[in-house]
Amino acid sequence: MLRQLTNSPKSRLQLARKLAERNVPGDVAEAVLDRFEEVRLIDDADFADMWVRSRSQSRKLAKGALRRELAEKGIDADIAAGALEQLSDADEESAARELVQRKLRGVNGFEDRAERDKTTRRLASMLARKGYQPSQAFRIVGEVLDAAVAGAEAGPDF
Repeated sequence: MLRQLTNSPKSRLQLARKLAERNVPGDVAEAVLDRFEEVRLIDDADFADMWVRSRSQSRKLAKGALRRELAEKGIDADIAAGALEQLSDADEESAARELVQRKLRGVNGFEDRAERDKTTRRLASMLARKGYQPSQAFRIVGEVLDAAVAGAEAGPDF
């Protein structure tokens, strides 16, 4: 069980599932998990804070996706809400813009309406999979595409 905690932090529910997989009786598992909480080997609030920081930075996930992931890991909704407070709306929007800009590197041809529409749908879908609201995703993609077209029309700075 301690090996589970040395690999990466785990929530109480994740450890409970591991104990159940190993056919540990429920009352024994509860006692072990209670003791782990007492000595702070597991702390769902700390786990949630770490999870939100890590996943929002590495995977650029929005609050919606992070909330779902925390729920899957057994984190209480109030604890999840507290952890999600560390992400501002500006941070979330900045991450979405960065994702779209990264996907657009080296891509051009936005003068063709059909190609631009296809690119818009593809990028908005990518943001939706990462938990961004559809209206926010389409707005950000449109703004980044408009900036990319304006930059292309301006030509290189010599």
